[in-house]
Amino acid sequence: MRHERIVSLGCRLNRYESAVMARHLAAGEGAARDVRVVHSCAVTAEAARQSRQAARRLRREHPEAVVVATGCAAQIAPGEFAAMPEVDVVLGNREKLEAAAFVGLERRGEGGNALVRVGDIMARGADFAFGSEGESAGGDAFSKKLPLRQAAPQAAARAFLQVQNGCDHRCTFCVIPFGRGASRSRAPREVAREAQALAREGFAEITLTGVDLTAYGADLSPRLRLGDLLAHLLANAPQVSRWRLSSLDVAEMDGRLLDLLGHEERLLPHTHLSLQSGDDMILKRMKRRHSRGEAVAVCEALRRRRGDIAFGADMIAGFPTESEAMFRRSESLVEECGLTWLHVFAYSPRPGTPAARMPQVAGAEVRERAARLRARGEAAAQAFVAGLVGTEQEILLEGEGRGRAGSYALARVRGEGVVGSVRRMRVEAAEGGELRGALLGRRP
Repeated sequence: MRHERIVSLGCRLNRYESAVMARHLAAGEGAARDVRVVHSCAVTAEAARQSRQAARRLRREHPEAVVVATGCAAQIAPGEFAAMPEVDVVLGNREKLEAAAFVGLERRGEGGNALVRVGDIMARGADFAFGSEGESAGGDAFSKKLPLRQAAPQAAARAFLQVQNGCDHRCTFCVIPFGRGASRSRAPREVAREAQALAREGFAEITLTGVDLTAYGADLSPRLRLGDLLAHLLANAPQVSRWRLSSLDVAEMDGRLLDLLGHEERLLPHTHLSLQSGDDMILKRMKRRHSRGEAVAVCEALRRRRGDIAFGADMIAGFPTESEAMFRRSESLVEECGLTWLHVFAYSPRPGTPAARMPQVAGAEVRERAARLRARGEAAAQAFVAGLVGTEQEILLEGEGRGRAGSYALARVRGEGVVGSVRRMRVEAAEGGELRGALLGRRP
């Protein structure tokens, strides 16, 4: 995703933090200097490669600009980015959120070295991800200067709200904890204050996001869970009509969260799960904390509570030691859990991770399995949207003639409506995995 001066790759958390950097670039000296930022991702080797490619592209397109590399890939491997002649400055994930980091930036010059400001992300201490009191990424002061909608392509429609950062777990395939550090959580009152500010800016829908969202609150005193935060927000930010959650770990989903997902109308009927595999042995080798049976049980429990709920899932194809039989158990999980929206990763080894030292599946086989799993997901999505034909759905309008249902299904709509408003739609057809139909009267 692109901002005017920021190329942001990867997760929703990056989008949120891109808005923080955009504020810094829009203020003071940053407004007068041509500074271009690559907000990198490291979730896969391909994501890291694309991040380096983005830096090269920025240099070609803006030969006189100061090119800054930051984000998880830059935090984990600052030397790789500093060695690129296209990059002038490398900032860590802590440093990128400080306004001072964007002051006095210069081109490296012919034969010069890149400026590297990358600290120890694993050092515990004051929370760095959300700014100081009164100067968080959201809140009144921020929303007046630079609403979060400027960091998203859906102008004035959906906003992302960061409530957690970092991860204390060590999945064998993952390098993200080394880019994000330990798990930290925001206080509920601070999150509610930012949600209220976003509602005043006109956002009808807010997505709560974090690196390990369901770990929320474990570091707070008193200890809280994600369900506690949601209950607080529902009570203290009544102006927000639609809440959505980013990726959830089924091993950490508390009873209060399950009940809210099952019964609270303002919490949308869509849950994205971090499943990764449908085979118990592969889950153990990944060092995941749930079993296949537990994943199925969570989906069944939610569907009993809320029959219209839709499930998305992250899945990895071709993990080391995965046999064809093991992979087929991942394929069958689509039907057994009733998954609708799949985000499929073709496994790629990340240097320094335990999985990189395990026996690898041949690259061609990894790609073939990923393609099969994506096809399974596309078929499930098409079947899901086809089942909505003849129903009425509430749609958040994200642009002219397009919107998104509570189930996360994309919709192509006929009729006039204001971007950011929620309108009822009669579903007349389903094409290409999207809903098609006409807007009805205004929402009461």
